[in-house]
Amino acid sequence: MTDAPTIDPRDPEEGARLFDPDEPWVSLRECLEADDPQRLSAIFEELSLSDGLRALLQLEAEERTQVLAALPPELAAELITEAPNEQAVDLVEHMEAGDAADIIEELDSDIQADVVGELDKDDADAILAEMEPEEAAEVLRLAEYDDDTAGGLMIGETFSFPNTDTVGAVIRRLTSEEEDFERYRGQHPYIIDEEGRLIGVVSLRNLLTAKRSTALPDIMVVPMSVTTDTPLEDIQDLLDEHEFLGLPVIDSEGKLVGTVSRSAVSDALLERSESESLRRQGVFGDELRSMPLILRSRRRLAWLSANIILNVIAASVISVYEETIAAVIAIAIFLPMVSDMSGCSGNQSVAVSLRELALGLTKPVDVFRVWAKEVSVGVINGVVLGILIGIVAWIWKGNAFLGLVIGLALAINTVIAVSIGGVVPLLLKRFNQDPAVASGPLLTTITDVAGFFLVLSLATLMMPLLV
Repeated sequence: MTDAPTIDPRDPEEGARLFDPDEPWVSLRECLEADDPQRLSAIFEELSLSDGLRALLQLEAEERTQVLAALPPELAAELITEAPNEQAVDLVEHMEAGDAADIIEELDSDIQADVVGELDKDDADAILAEMEPEEAAEVLRLAEYDDDTAGGLMIGETFSFPNTDTVGAVIRRLTSEEEDFERYRGQHPYIIDEEGRLIGVVSLRNLLTAKRSTALPDIMVVPMSVTTDTPLEDIQDLLDEHEFLGLPVIDSEGKLVGTVSRSAVSDALLERSESESLRRQGVFGDELRSMPLILRSRRRLAWLSANIILNVIAASVISVYEETIAAVIAIAIFLPMVSDMSGCSGNQSVAVSLRELALGLTKPVDVFRVWAKEVSVGVINGVVLGILIGIVAWIWKGNAFLGLVIGLALAINTVIAVSIGGVVPLLLKRFNQDPAVASGPLLTTITDVAGFFLVLSLATLMMPLLV
């Protein structure tokens, strides 16, 4: 295996040190102080996009704005594209409207819509006023669609031709040096009628084998398409069934309005998965440590403060059985074990339900089917885990009845936990609540309360055999 290539941070002409590869942001500050945009651009051209974004985010907010304004718009746009959506919005909204507009115009249309759609209205209006009217109108149109639909995922640029064109017209466009085909992301030529309605698609193979004088309708086939309101899950299903690089998107009148690529769908699914994982841990939005301290603190406190209430509820159950705990101190050792192991079982059920909801394999109407399947698993796992921890408690403390109490409590609580973990996400989805956010706290609270109650109530009933 050969060593990975390393960056030579030196100016090829001067031989001078261009930047410190370990702390390139130091050199960025030097460029700002020296008002040297040429060296600034050279540094970012030497860095990978991820390293360039990392260096940019090490700067203060005002410095970031100055750097982006000094860079060529196409280079700044690459950095904006690399950034998480919320961070991209933060970078743009602090810039002068004219500078921001120059950068926005270099972005793909779907990213333009994402960024502008998240800006404050005044900031968005100021930037759009600096853009070309047609492009500004296109951005506004795309920003109206929900993020997890074909309209929200599509790019507005389409590789389309009127049905009056010939094969020769397509080939001439393909060989034109003025056309930027990167924006089309592997699209085949789409054929539209006089009203702009999608009527066909032509494969590249048919283009190469047909005569140049052949009319496009003679070699086109009826395309598979999606509408602007088609949800992400349905698009994923279509792309799983067919080896398309993308799908054309039509409006309610059948007019071609954009295309959604396979890569855009994959990115959206990955972003959703990461977002749900973060929300389950109490982190909301695209939090980065380069964001304002108060904003990050406020977001986390909103979650942590609510958990105080949930923990008080669990603790109140223990307080009712203080005499039992005082009489059998060993019970206190096993309380967190029962709640924690049950919680782990419940979290497994939550994860499966969230995955099936995301894939469209389960819907809220399936709640009883899901519950029955989870109870089956819960009974088996509960019995096995109950026996194991019961034996541990018996051997450790020398009391078989203590093992019986702990084992029985864990077995029952495991069934409760998997039932809640499997069903709650579906019920929350049914009432239009975010299952990724609310499932965790509900599961934790209920398994803690149920676990504590089961252990302590069973211990109270069997007190003469435990002391």
